[in-house]
Amino acid sequence: MQDKKQQGTCRWFSKDKGYGFIVSADGKDIFVHYSSIQTEVFGRKTLNENDKVEFTVKEGDLGAQAVDVVVVNE
Repeated sequence: MQDKKQQGTCRWFSKDKGYGFIVSADGKDIFVHYSSIQTEVFGRKTLNENDKVEFTVKEGDLGAQAVDVVVVNE
């Protein structure tokens, strides 16, 4: 389990389903659920394809999951 912030890019995110995947800097796909997104856009926690993000990885029952996700687009 890693507790340090990592950077990555949103590969895809379904606003309807509330989840998607982030690609970490080392190329791994990391699951992300809307409840782990800290940035809100028009009152919704969502990501857009290719958004640059910072996150922490937590290991769960189904594998790695991104938590404390913040969009860092400039």
